[in-house]
Amino acid sequence: MSYQALYRVWRPTVFADVVGQEHITRTLQNAIVQEKFSHAYLFSGPRGTGKTSAAKLFAKTINCERSPVKEPCNQCAACKGIQNGSVADVIEIDAASNTSVEDIREIRDNVKYASSEVPYKVYIIDEVHMISVNAFNALLKTLEEPPGHVVFILATTEPHKIPLTILSRCQRFDFKPISNSSMVKRMQTIVEAEGITVSKEALDTIALAAEGGMRDALSILDQAISYSNESVDLEDVLTVTGGVSQHTLTNIIRCMYEKDAHQALIQLNDLIQKGKDPARFVYDMIYFLRDLLLYKSAPDLEGLLERARVDEQFQTLAETISSKWMQEAMSQLNQCQQEIKWTNSPKVYIEIAILSIASSTNEQASEDPLANSNTIASLTSQLGQLEKEIKLLKKNPVVSAQPAPQRQTKRSLNRSAKNSYKIPFERIRHVLEQAEKSALKHIHTHWAAFLTNLKKASAPAHATIQDSKPAAASNEALVVAFKYEIHCSLFLDNREMVESVLATILGKPLTIIPIPEKDWQNLRNEYVTKQEKSSPSNHEEDKDPLVEEAKKLFGDDILEIHD
Repeated sequence: MSYQALYRVWRPTVFADVVGQEHITRTLQNAIVQEKFSHAYLFSGPRGTGKTSAAKLFAKTINCERSPVKEPCNQCAACKGIQNGSVADVIEIDAASNTSVEDIREIRDNVKYASSEVPYKVYIIDEVHMISVNAFNALLKTLEEPPGHVVFILATTEPHKIPLTILSRCQRFDFKPISNSSMVKRMQTIVEAEGITVSKEALDTIALAAEGGMRDALSILDQAISYSNESVDLEDVLTVTGGVSQHTLTNIIRCMYEKDAHQALIQLNDLIQKGKDPARFVYDMIYFLRDLLLYKSAPDLEGLLERARVDEQFQTLAETISSKWMQEAMSQLNQCQQEIKWTNSPKVYIEIAILSIASSTNEQASEDPLANSNTIASLTSQLGQLEKEIKLLKKNPVVSAQPAPQRQTKRSLNRSAKNSYKIPFERIRHVLEQAEKSALKHIHTHWAAFLTNLKKASAPAHATIQDSKPAAASNEALVVAFKYEIHCSLFLDNREMVESVLATILGKPLTIIPIPEKDWQNLRNEYVTKQEKSSPSNHEEDKDPLVEEAKKLFGDDILEIHD
């Protein structure tokens, strides 16, 4: 296979090619020129930000035949050998597959031997946080006092997993996520050199989708080039990444602001039907609203926009929508983004978020100066009235003669408030009349999975219902018997969340009706007695001789009959 991915072909060959990490490359270059570089380095940061590339460049530069220099010449035998991996003195180790103590002992035994081809032997250990604790301990002494011809470069995406004893022996460099503008500039250089036509909007969208990783950006660009015909445009990138166009985002936000939930939901459904990623849609919405808010607050900050392009529709939307509405919409979408991580039905949560945003107030009245002045006048009047009442109270203070009984009354009110749940007996009787054993059995089968999902979604809601059990079920409602009466009241505060999770598990919505367990037993016995009286003949015919014999032996109290 002759073709190589863009991120491999365009891997940095000099420090100047390392994008967005000038604070690191400059420090390393100065240390090399002054011949004051350390024996151990730790390169940490997100994936695709240049850690391993910088490590190989460092190894090339200190071993270049023209050293000390700021950049490797890439012409001498040492530079070419390190670049193609033929120099045995520059060793790259994948710590994910070399985690044992034996692997580290092999390194420790080999560092004592002098390098054979280049001045310095360099060990580049990638994903070093995967090494076991015992292996780290075996590396400690060697890392602290290696021979003069050895340099260790440790690379990791999770520096918090590395022991402090290792960290203290290394110079640490933190690679930061690469800015979108730096990635676009680098990709522009690459596509021009490759002779490929890519629109500016497509490059901007690729940079946003890469989330700070240059390698991810080049991988997406490579995929978009393969998908497109002659030139890469915005639609090609959106198709590859699952993103949503600005025109669609503008229309959905306008519909939500104008309270046209019907049209907003239709457009959402069209996107999902076309295969767009729901999580990506929410992500794009948040970033688009962020750009809209930024532009509305300070139009001169257009250069900081990451998702949006300033066109006529964008400017009109920024002038129409209030800043407060944007902030509330972003807050609800952010909550939706957290919730869809733990569900198999993300579309449901997005629809709920859209309905909630569309039903919120537009806050136009609060921006009206006349309304504000009327509000201030009203508050001033109320404040003057309160001052008069306070003066009267000072002249005629109210003496509390019996504080103890008041405290007792307050405690009793608190107790009564906690146990004030009113049981809807008629609704429960109605459910019993329509109840089906198959429906209740189906719920029992999925009850454990429901409780597990509910705990992930909301721990407080799970706490209220964990000691309960399904008692009766129809096609529209479910009666749940709670062990403690107070949990019935607490359940009502979390009812929407509980019913939403249950609907996700069962595949259909059910209204949950809580009832204390002791009241359920009484109501059930009453219902059974009523049914027996209404059809005594049928009851006599249904008697089973085996059951009757069991009743004689053990009695009715402890006998429980199951189909």
